[in-house]
Amino acid sequence: MTTKPWYEDLFENYANKYDSESFTQGTKGECDFIERELQSNKTLKIIDVGCGTGRHTIELTKRGYSVTGIDLSASQLKKAREKAATENLDIDFRQQDARNITLKNEFDVAIMLCEGGFPLMETDEMNFEILKSVTEALKAKGKFVFTTLNGLFPLFNSVEKFLAAEGKEGNATYRDNSFDLMTFRDHNVTEFEDDDGNKKVIASNERYYVPSEITWLLKSIGYRNIDIFGAKLGAFSRNDKLTTKDFEMLVIAEL
Repeated sequence: MTTKPWYEDLFENYANKYDSESFTQGTKGECDFIERELQSNKTLKIIDVGCGTGRHTIELTKRGYSVTGIDLSASQLKKAREKAATENLDIDFRQQDARNITLKNEFDVAIMLCEGGFPLMETDEMNFEILKSVTEALKAKGKFVFTTLNGLFPLFNSVEKFLAAEGKEGNATYRDNSFDLMTFRDHNVTEFEDDDGNKKVIASNERYYVPSEITWLLKSIGYRNIDIFGAKLGAFSRNDKLTTKDFEMLVIAEL
């Protein structure tokens, strides 16, 4: 039995497979939204937290933005650097823990999309450390755009059925989901095949948040304007009011 946290185990040798997962297919549309939020201001410095294989970092760099990508996983970063090299892009990818980002007051904008660290941590305190650490990486009037799991969804819907319907052949599968009303954590057994074709089974759990929690957490670390919307894959929009049918929520916060 592994002693690593489940998310480290998952991403250890999963970079190629990760890029074919259904939830990673909305990159261009999501970057369109980021551009609209930034009013296409290419002087802004961006940090992509939990950048994975670099899909948003690379797409935004191609569009002329200055982006630094950080991730905990060496194998995800290796894939990101390879992808950047094939596009002849010089991108600063760094292996960093989102709970302890060493870059302080450097960025105008932080993005953290597709559960890039938050809300995967073992405790609420660790998840909060990520929000604080990202905030410390921002300049005084910084903006933070991220997606996270919508705690309203599992109260009205089956997470297991949703994930089964969204997946496709070759993707990771999830079973034995149980949602804990006291902690708002969904526990499940995740089965997947790594990049070497090895079948792996891990016990994972993710924290779902309700909008009022996110608002309170962000206000407590200095954000003044906080907007929360439904997050539709590849089509983020301020026009999508958050509902119980949204699996994820889109958070836009300004210091």
